[in-house]
Amino acid sequence: MCRLFGLSSAPLRTHATFWLLDAPDSLSRQSHRDPDGTGLGYFAADGTPRVDKAPVAAYRDRAFAEEARQEESQTFVAHVRFASTGSLEMRNTHPFEQDGRLFAHNGVIEGLDRLDDHLGGDRSLVRGDTDSERFFALITREIRRHGGDVGAGIREAAGWIAANLPLYALNLILITPGDLWALRYPDTHELYVLQRQAGGEHGSRHLDHSGSHGRMRVHSSHLADHPAVVVASERMDDNPHWRPLEPGELLHADPHLHLTRETVLPDAPAHQLTLEDLHPAAAASQKAA
Repeated sequence: MCRLFGLSSAPLRTHATFWLLDAPDSLSRQSHRDPDGTGLGYFAADGTPRVDKAPVAAYRDRAFAEEARQEESQTFVAHVRFASTGSLEMRNTHPFEQDGRLFAHNGVIEGLDRLDDHLGGDRSLVRGDTDSERFFALITREIRRHGGDVGAGIREAAGWIAANLPLYALNLILITPGDLWALRYPDTHELYVLQRQAGGEHGSRHLDHSGSHGRMRVHSSHLADHPAVVVASERMDDNPHWRPLEPGELLHADPHLHLTRETVLPDAPAHQLTLEDLHPAAAASQKAA
């Protein structure tokens, strides 16, 4: 299953170090299925989006994913990919950038010909083959139609897909230089949020999160002294305040770390897929590690 991670320390620019894959430390770790891509998205001080990513095929790019990547930003999004659609190429590796925003998705959407028809001219936003980037293009179009309202764009795009296309999951994280949005839909995959106070639960610790399944690790000494909002596909430490997003819930952390939560998709998808409905490769990509 693809792994999502988002972090906001707004309005503070935080130094954070990411290991998109921890180096394997045993033969059993090495025997786990290798991911198909890893990526990190963040913003320069002037708001320019930056993306570091690589397909991880047959261990060729493992060194990239295991290397410590220290960057500074108010917001970050990271992704470990297990491919469901699209070849193992850079253009199909998350996160994606459109209109100065960064996006990563976990799930499967089918009926892509119909989605392409619905996108019309906005299909030109899509550079790769994935359902995820098409979903992002639809969000981007709906944001424009709603005068730059990102929350409305996510709600409209996800709502159209839920009503019209077969889907397995639409979990996403989208960031701008100061904002973070996350959607969980439907209840297929979990997505968690942590409002982390400065120093964490005990008030004196840096952030040091390590995922057990995606093998992603994140460290920030800055967050010993400053609060943050973290969104992830799994609880990444023993802090008791991790909370699962509800199915259909859209979360927004604004540039001052104020959280709003709204159920924007209260109904089940019109065409809910199960693992048995998916092509074997897609089904394998959605199973928990």
